[in-house]
Amino acid sequence: MDSQLVVKVLTEALPYINRFRDKTIVVKYGGNVLDRSDVETDVTSALRDFASDIALMTAVGIKVVVVHGGGPQIGEFMRKLGKESVFVNGLRVTDAETLDIARMVLIGKVNLDIVGAVNKHGPLAVGLSGEDAGLIDAAALDPALGFVGDVQKVDTSILHQLLNQNLVPVVATIASDKGGQMYNINADSVAGALAGALGAEKLVLLTDVSGVRSDPKDPGSLIQKLTISQLKVLMASGKVEGGMIPKTKACISSLENGVKAAHILDGRVPHVLLVELFTEQGVGTMITAAGHNEGSTV
Repeated sequence: MDSQLVVKVLTEALPYINRFRDKTIVVKYGGNVLDRSDVETDVTSALRDFASDIALMTAVGIKVVVVHGGGPQIGEFMRKLGKESVFVNGLRVTDAETLDIARMVLIGKVNLDIVGAVNKHGPLAVGLSGEDAGLIDAAALDPALGFVGDVQKVDTSILHQLLNQNLVPVVATIASDKGGQMYNINADSVAGALAGALGAEKLVLLTDVSGVRSDPKDPGSLIQKLTISQLKVLMASGKVEGGMIPKTKACISSLENGVKAAHILDGRVPHVLLVELFTEQGVGTMITAAGHNEGSTV
């Protein structure tokens, strides 16, 4: 890279680095971003880019919490076992066997892969789930969905302890109720709940689409900026479908609990986190509370 270009990039990034230093950003890393069949680029390079982004954000003083999904990975394992996935409004119907599969895949595979990728940059990441240290108190979301959970309460003590040590909590979205029953909780919902409970500066959802669209089937209809009220109108019109439903609900919930901005980005774009946070170029959908002036992209 030309030296003058390097200087330009660093100069452009500096105000944003200063702005977000010591602030908390919750990043949801979608399972679709990790799914080799859904991306043209190699899954290993995608995870490597994400991990280096997290390491850099931590190095400049940003407190990062990663919440990850794993839907495609759960679905793949279920297919190997001859089980068929059924979805209702973007949520997987979960019986006892599916719950066991989800726990194994999310905690035993996906979480370890992300932690390992981040820790190649130094001893930064710590894996945990909603079960650990009472992080998430869960309850059944809907009896028709089986063991799909809803966040009832968040105890951020363990997250604050890790963040205060400049560590990156990487959270798998399995949690239990007070009676010990385990639930699989949608990762977008968990990320939104944690962002609100932490008083985060931002919630960033990385997925396999460019953001919210006025026409779900037309990539060219991306909406770069929305307020909560505008997003609710769009949702009521039926133009928010499938897996985008829990994402938009998580954004609204986090904003209503004090998060300053929520972003939905295409996590397959190399270093999309750094582009969104540290440059003037907007790359996805930014959602804010009504009347909140966030500027062009951040």
